[in-house]
Amino acid sequence: MTTALPALIQEMLTPEFYPHPVTEPIQLIQTHISYVVLTGAYAYKVKKPVNFGFLDFTTLEQRKYFCEEELRLNQRGASHLYVEVLAITQEGNRLSLNGVGEPLEYTLKMRQFPQDALFTHLFEKGELTEKRMEDLGRVVARFHALAQTNDTIRNFGRMVQIRAAMNQNYEQTKKYIGGPQSQEQFDQTQTYTDCFFQEQQALFDQRVADNRIRECHGDLHLGNICLWQDQILLFDCIEFNQAFRFVDVMHDVAFVVMDLEAQDRPDLSNAFLNTYIEETGDWEGLQILPLYLIRQAYVRAKVTSFLLDDPAISEAVKAEAQQKATHYYQLAWLYTQKHPGQLILMSGLSGSGKSTVARYFARRLNAIHIRSDAVRKHLGGISLHERGDAKLYTPVMNEQTYSRLLHLGIKLATQGYPVILDAKYDQRVFRLTALEQAKVNHLPFHIFYCTAPLEVLHERLQRRRGDITDAGVDLLAQQRQAEQPFNEIERPYVKTLDTTQNVEVLWDCV
Repeated sequence: MTTALPALIQEMLTPEFYPHPVTEPIQLIQTHISYVVLTGAYAYKVKKPVNFGFLDFTTLEQRKYFCEEELRLNQRGASHLYVEVLAITQEGNRLSLNGVGEPLEYTLKMRQFPQDALFTHLFEKGELTEKRMEDLGRVVARFHALAQTNDTIRNFGRMVQIRAAMNQNYEQTKKYIGGPQSQEQFDQTQTYTDCFFQEQQALFDQRVADNRIRECHGDLHLGNICLWQDQILLFDCIEFNQAFRFVDVMHDVAFVVMDLEAQDRPDLSNAFLNTYIEETGDWEGLQILPLYLIRQAYVRAKVTSFLLDDPAISEAVKAEAQQKATHYYQLAWLYTQKHPGQLILMSGLSGSGKSTVARYFARRLNAIHIRSDAVRKHLGGISLHERGDAKLYTPVMNEQTYSRLLHLGIKLATQGYPVILDAKYDQRVFRLTALEQAKVNHLPFHIFYCTAPLEVLHERLQRRRGDITDAGVDLLAQQRQAEQPFNEIERPYVKTLDTTQNVEVLWDCV
């Protein structure tokens, strides 16, 4: 089918075009906006001269500019992949790559990686583990920490702009009511987002004030993440439209979470999300996350619905598209449904297995897991993996840590999240305050007290490496002496867990 291709692309499919060895046959991948030529060691992307409103590549100058932008922006998350922008010039009767003649076109040169390195392929092969998703959470957290922000970028986080974009999605999908989505789903989804915008103006303003609107990736789904040469790379970010990448960091996070939940793997999305928010300290972002989950699912449904209007697409492909769009409209609607939250306290000495149990329970409950060690270090303004000095462990800092821990727990649980607060909770006053707040907010409340023999605690603490906690064996005696037992008010809420047992067994016991 090469005869239907532009002459330039046909020539790029010949080995003679390249100044380096190629793997034959040279392969071509097309999207609606670009050609990607795979030569073996390198891939070359050429932008199509198209204008879709949200992007305009119709002039050579524009295509050169956006090639350079794509190179610049992707240096942030995938510098190993993106090499350079090259001109394609006329050399006699032939086209030449980076020749001396007048440029006829521009191409972005990238290192080619195997398709099975994509996170989508890793998922299909069952190789996308919780550990890998935790690693991704840290990678995305670093990416966002380094992402640029300024007044221009922050302005894109204003509620009026975000609302206009979502309303446009609804306008563009009205024609599919009665097809892949029902009138009831459409009405309830739009009503939810309308109410969110009406009621949460202060939240949008706070996100702007907290510098959470940044030059993000903009299209961070699993197909734009790869594991190559032992590094997680975030590639193919949005270069052609500022409004698509000048977004709340939760816009990026929602892509990954939605992608995994759409494929019925909330355990993997939970591993990613909890790691990301622990690294960034952006627990408040969970308040706005549902809006972006709806947005990502709805846009995926919308784009898939567009295939139903294409006369060139077979009925079999349209039937598949109808089913896929229905699934995403359903998911967007499900994100609007209110779920009851709950508050869980983990309690126990250092080394008692609190965090191990909490992490496992969080995956099973799709709960938000908040560790006091992370809260304390964010309050102290130090890196999670930096050892805190004595100032981090004063009675005042202890009070602030438990106060913030409970504030976050109540705020998120009242919004429908199951929340696990992971701390020693060895002092009765902190436990009773949490219980009282749970009662006031009509939240189910549980305390899981983790215990193990003293020699096991010693062994675990001596083996501990790479964790964010500063607690060591030297503190155990002091902790045992300071620990206050549960009283008659607390006991009905307490479940004691012997953490020498397998965590799956413990889950079955609660």
